[in-house]
Amino acid sequence: MTRVAVIEDDLPTSNQLAGWIRAARPDLTIDQWFDRDSAEAALEREDYDVVLLDIELGHERHAGVALINAINKRRAGVPVLVVSAMPAAIYRSIMKALDAWDYLQKTTFEEADFIETFLEILRVARERGGREEKAAAQAGELALDPLWQRTPTWRGERINLPLTAQRILATLYQRKGEVVSYEELFDVVKSGRNRDNVRKHVSTIRDAFREADPGFEAIENVPMRGFRWADAAPARKTKP
Repeated sequence: MTRVAVIEDDLPTSNQLAGWIRAARPDLTIDQWFDRDSAEAALEREDYDVVLLDIELGHERHAGVALINAINKRRAGVPVLVVSAMPAAIYRSIMKALDAWDYLQKTTFEEADFIETFLEILRVARERGGREEKAAAQAGELALDPLWQRTPTWRGERINLPLTAQRILATLYQRKGEVVSYEELFDVVKSGRNRDNVRKHVSTIRDAFREADPGFEAIENVPMRGFRWADAAPARKTKP
């Protein structure tokens, strides 16, 4: 069952958004939360398919930012639609940097605009989920969405990585068995395009994988050239 969280401290606005969603998709389950504490507890407890949230909750001007960070830490890639009175010209780019999927400024959209945006997010999220399942079935070990480059899983366990590290991981895995040069990896690093920075990102990737699998050694260092995802990874070792 698809579950949606609406996190909005203003009751009439919350009911309006929830009502629009119910009218368009009566099959969805909708939970409404009105403050940061209850929302955080729910996000920790439930696996939501889509989250709608306001940036400002009560007296906390940027409570929504903290909630997005909590979502990304627990389940990176969960679709987040921000609905806020904050100026879109300023906050849309900020929310995008936090991996929110879209931003709607209150009082500037009609019901049809909201429903169109919401349903598109829901559709893309389901397509992405299908691709991840297919990739997991085909690969058997690493499930990675090369389009969104989010929420990679290794042998069924989620791997938490910053976005740049995920892009490097996608590049290495898509070309597994080949040496990917430092220069080629520079193309997916937005800043700090030097070998030391690339090595730090690769170290972050290895550390994240080894938290889930202490025996992980699939990424090989090729001296003076770059890195390679090995064709065959060693069998998983049981954590002590």
